[in-house]
Amino acid sequence: MTKIGIILGSTRPGRNGEAVACWVHEIAAQRTDAEFELVDLADHKLPLLDEAYPPSMGQYAQPHTQAWAEKIASFDGFVIVTPEYNRSVPGALKNAIDFLYAEWANKAVGFVSYGATGGTRAVEHLRLIAGELQMADVRSQVALSLFNDFESFSTFKPIDAQHDALTATLDQVIAWTNALAPLRSH
Repeated sequence: MTKIGIILGSTRPGRNGEAVACWVHEIAAQRTDAEFELVDLADHKLPLLDEAYPPSMGQYAQPHTQAWAEKIASFDGFVIVTPEYNRSVPGALKNAIDFLYAEWANKAVGFVSYGATGGTRAVEHLRLIAGELQMADVRSQVALSLFNDFESFSTFKPIDAQHDALTATLDQVIAWTNALAPLRSH
């Protein structure tokens, strides 16, 4: 069975991302074409990148890196839930991505973002990062507005159209994940 990791990319106290990631997981878990697991970066306690060798060498010395690599390697594809901080990606998410290389390669990735402008600028940066890591980013995405999809900027109440956007994103992630399977088997 195809296994998709839903990565919660914010570690901030009081974050909106937890409600968003739970919503993504709840909807995804109703599907029968893949298994889904929520991966909260806050549970992994990754320090700032502390490996001596570049991740592309795959020579991970730190136990936290080895555990992170094992977790990410267990997935066939990903959905990344991310806020937009200062027109970009949260530092904790970028750091977690930068720890690894081969574990990301030849896997599909979709994005669910949130912020004042729907988190779209963070996703644009993530698309560039995904390309460098040989990930296939899907076109569909969910862009949640703090004005329309949250009450008082903190209580998550997505508008109905967001469910359709998430379904389209999941459809594409699963299709691309399955299409890339032969590349991952080498």
